[in-house]
Parts: sequence; structure tokens; C-alpha cells
Amino acid sequence: MSRICQITGKKVMVGNNVSHAKNRTKRKFYPNLQTKKFYIPEEDKWITLKVSANAIRTINKNGISAVLADAKANGNTLI
Repeated sequence: MSRICQITGKKVMVGNNVSHAKNRTKRKFYPNLQTKKFYIPEEDKWITLKVSANAIRTINKNGISAVLADAKANGNTLI
């Protein structure tokens, strides 16, 4: 499975390692992804999502149902 957050859509970014002598080599910046289970009381079931730490904070603030509805409204097909 790819390294993409299922809520925010964050994914791997590409950049450079820059040495003291300004030599540049390619590197990747990975999102802080966690595999986490969430309980949806409306559907009385558990779902497992691969989410970033930022998405976990958003879910804690707004609730899983609101976040899932917003992700589907924005066209997120990863869920």
C-alpha cells in the first residue's frame, strides 16, 4: 500500500540532502503515517485507516463522522 494519508491526502515529497559543501543528492520526505482503528457509532463498526498525525488531531477535534463526510465531499477516494 502506498504512503498516502487516507484523510488529508498527504504523500511522499521529493527534495535534496544538502551537505556543508552544497552537494545535493535526492531524498524523500515521508509523511508521519499511523495505522489506526476508529469506531463509528452511527454505523456501529470499526474501520482501519492509514492517517497522518495531523489527521488524527483533526479527527480528535471534529469527530470521525464529520471528517469522513468532509473527505468524501472533497472527492477523496482512498476511504
